[in-house]
Amino acid sequence: MELTDTLQERADFPGEIVPTAGGGIIISSFDGLINWARSNSLWPLTFATSCCGIEMMSTASAKYDFSRFGFEVARASPRQADLIIIAGTIVNKMGPVLKRLYDQIPDPKYVIAMGACAISGGPFFYNTYSVVKGADHIIPVDVYIPGCPPRPEALLHAMISLQEKIKSGLTREQIREQSKA
Repeated sequence: MELTDTLQERADFPGEIVPTAGGGIIISSFDGLINWARSNSLWPLTFATSCCGIEMMSTASAKYDFSRFGFEVARASPRQADLIIIAGTIVNKMGPVLKRLYDQIPDPKYVIAMGACAISGGPFFYNTYSVVKGADHIIPVDVYIPGCPPRPEALLHAMISLQEKIKSGLTREQIREQSKA
């Protein structure tokens, strides 16, 4: 009985446990359960091209440990990932590679742009001919993390924000509209 009380108090679980004689029955909508499972098992594909990559790596370290939030398995293959974290400068030569990686990720797929270089071309290279003026010129971005470089706490906050948006059942277009506002 104590276990069911504990599970019912959790606000992030999308259902209700009804105690019965032989155990319990979970009542939920199928969409709510799918969105909850999706949001709690995001597998990031790392695309680190410069100094923001160091901050992204430290987010996986023991001090910050993003595996506590459901981002355990960082993948090196786009076919096994559903989230791409763009950390750093995107040069024109890397643009087609980023687009190809994004296209190889199965749907639903999400994108986080981390740092000033990934968002707008950066504070140092903004007017350079070889730098893309933001990842959203190549692929659609769901969550932006400002800073140069942003702290690991900011990446954790962005990942948790993305989880909340997925749990709410918003479509990718609605998530992008919220991130622009």
